[in-house]
Amino acid sequence: MAGTVCAVSVYGGATFGGMIMSSELQQRPILSIVVPTPSDTAALEETLVSILENRPHDCEIVVALGCDYGDPWNIREEVRFVQAPKGSSMVACANLGVASSRGEVIHILAAGWQATEGWADAALVHFDDRETSAVVPLTVAADRRTVVAAGIRCTPGGRRLAVAPRRSRSTIDTVATGDLAAHGPALEAGFWRATFLTEAGPGFATACGDSCADADMAVAVVRSRTKAVVESGSLVVGHPAERRRKRPFLAGLHAERLFWRSIAGQPVLLAVLRHLIEIVRHSVARGPFGTLPMLAGRFVALIQFGSYGQRYRQLRSLMQAATQRDDAAEPRTIRIDGPHTGFGRPRRAAVDQPLRKSA
Repeated sequence: MAGTVCAVSVYGGATFGGMIMSSELQQRPILSIVVPTPSDTAALEETLVSILENRPHDCEIVVALGCDYGDPWNIREEVRFVQAPKGSSMVACANLGVASSRGEVIHILAAGWQATEGWADAALVHFDDRETSAVVPLTVAADRRTVVAAGIRCTPGGRRLAVAPRRSRSTIDTVATGDLAAHGPALEAGFWRATFLTEAGPGFATACGDSCADADMAVAVVRSRTKAVVESGSLVVGHPAERRRKRPFLAGLHAERLFWRSIAGQPVLLAVLRHLIEIVRHSVARGPFGTLPMLAGRFVALIQFGSYGQRYRQLRSLMQAATQRDDAAEPRTIRIDGPHTGFGRPRRAAVDQPLRKSA
């Protein structure tokens, strides 16, 4: 089997955003839980167990596989399978799952990550606010108390940064969510408004690879001036082998693409200066043997400059829509207590006034 998407659904009447769903829309779940699985099916089963034990009422579960899966638990009567290219990446699996989902909110939880009790209910509350495009759950260690990370940020120079507590042993009781200012969720664990993923993508950018696709989407959150909310009541257990260090060439390629795809909305000269500083930092971090392959990857991405025009226009469109939204929401005040000039009598030119010759 080249690749698979399977869906387990539980439906029921519900309200969303304060509006009662019609009988026709009740067939559409509020939440779609997408589990991208490029290769590790053992990790997939751990994730599925945690989701099925804690799933909310009105949801569907979508598993996107980039590998073979023998279905040892015999869930074929409850699922539907569609194939995808074998060996698909995390981003490709996530996009496949998103495209196969029907929920108004899409939650991506990668294979190997685990859900906890009430993790989805706490996040869904924020989507009643139409300005919320994403919700960031807290990533905790296996003890389910130590906070490891809370989403990601993208610097003006084009660097993806994981948002982590200031203290290395922060717990869910001591961490201050105000200090965890994320631009968006990590690719492996995050809640997204489905319409936003369509408008800002559609889906995640495979051009940025598994390492930077989430940062590319986080840039869209920032440019659209919507909100990515960190929810301390939504906890997911991170996978020990969460992210493997990419080869230097791919690391440079994806990072360079991320920068040029995010250039819209920034002062160009200042952004390029910060980007040069980031390249120096990256060269030192990859040295001594990985520096040249990393720079080669960046050069390849740089000569692909013409391919970033569509993303530039897309981000500009999001920025324009945000401006129009702000203008529509801004109240306009008309003063009626000031003096007003009355209607004057119409002025008539004197009959005996001679006409002036034109130049």
